[in-house]
Amino acid sequence: QVQLAESGGGLVQAGGSLRVSCEASGLTFSRYAMGWFRQAPGKEREFVAAISGRGTSTLYADSVKGRFTISRDSVKNTLYLQMNNLKDEDTAVYFCAASGSWWDTPRRKNEYDYWGQGTQVTVSS
Repeated sequence: QVQLAESGGGLVQAGGSLRVSCEASGLTFSRYAMGWFRQAPGKEREFVAAISGRGTSTLYADSVKGRFTISRDSVKNTLYLQMNNLKDEDTAVYFCAASGSWWDTPRRKNEYDYWGQGTQVTVSS
């Protein structure tokens, strides 16, 4: 059974940093591109960042470029999102997702096959 388990969310002051993690199980990690999405109250789930299966390519939403870094650890089967200089607008539930398009850095929700339950990130000012 495929499972994606996010962790590391919490409350952080504006300008601060946080790293969220996503541990994957039940799949061959390198055969899946991975992505992060987020959803704020009353908003649609939006793309944040993606990384290809071998970790050679990354893609970021304009709103997080220069602040967030996506990475993956092939030994731990874990995806990470390092978030720096956090802003109020970053407050959301952050979801990790896995896509069978392993060569790509997918940005559309319908390109992903599996989703985690999400972890809450709250930025206060």
